[in-house]
Amino acid sequence: MTNYTTVLSIAGSDGSGGAGIQADLKTFAALGCYGLSVITDVTAQNTCGVFDSLALPSSFVKEQIEVLIDDITIDAIKIGMISSAATVRTVADTLRNLPSTPVILDTVLKSSDGTGLVSEEAKNTMIEELFPLATLVTPNLGEAARLSGTGSIPTTKSDIEKTAEMLKNKGTSAVLVKGGHMTGKHCNDYLLTAKGGEWFSSPKISSINNHGTGCTLSSAIAAYSAKGFGLAEAVKKGKQFTQEALQAGASFFLGNGAGPLHHLYRCWENPSPRGIRPIE
Repeated sequence: MTNYTTVLSIAGSDGSGGAGIQADLKTFAALGCYGLSVITDVTAQNTCGVFDSLALPSSFVKEQIEVLIDDITIDAIKIGMISSAATVRTVADTLRNLPSTPVILDTVLKSSDGTGLVSEEAKNTMIEELFPLATLVTPNLGEAARLSGTGSIPTTKSDIEKTAEMLKNKGTSAVLVKGGHMTGKHCNDYLLTAKGGEWFSSPKISSINNHGTGCTLSSAIAAYSAKGFGLAEAVKKGKQFTQEALQAGASFFLGNGAGPLHHLYRCWENPSPRGIRPIE
């Protein structure tokens, strides 16, 4: 019998399916991994935004994690939205029992529509408790500014490199600062590890269906890490998958706001009425 390659997502739920746990599980499946989930928060949201959220008790989050790791081998972990400091501490305590498991920390602070999802205390606790346990943290530009303490969103490659260094100095092994919100025709992401820095660039895709892009990228990196790829290669492959999913989802319509990526485009016989544009 063959063992599954497993990836555990510890994150919030998005009922619209575009982000959070739902996007994570679709990404894991698309990349040949078996997805497991621990829900930290439940949200009321659709393609137009987040209308409300409810944090689950930290004790119940702990129980969810413990029953899984007692039974199933976890090959990689992706962490997303955790709104309360108590739950951040709980997750950190459990991860200390899995020191050799890759941990990809997507530092979710706000939703795509700008709704705050994480308290200031939880943000600070994330830095103190989870950064030292993370294999990689993946902030976007706004999150990088808040987490680094500068409060100033980096606007140039030099700014991003300096911000990444500041974040790495807070205790994490590696940082991927996502530059998708920068102006220009390309999305430039910067990976900083103990070996140095590396830029990853791809053409921006014009699509309103970009809800959950950050969740998808971090989940794809976790999936490739679970499959044994080194960090730089996992980032490269994760970025390519996210790019392709954005392209495949650009021709679909869902709801009245920002729709999702097409995570399962590889599994559908005809993923787009007009086909997938090749990556340039």
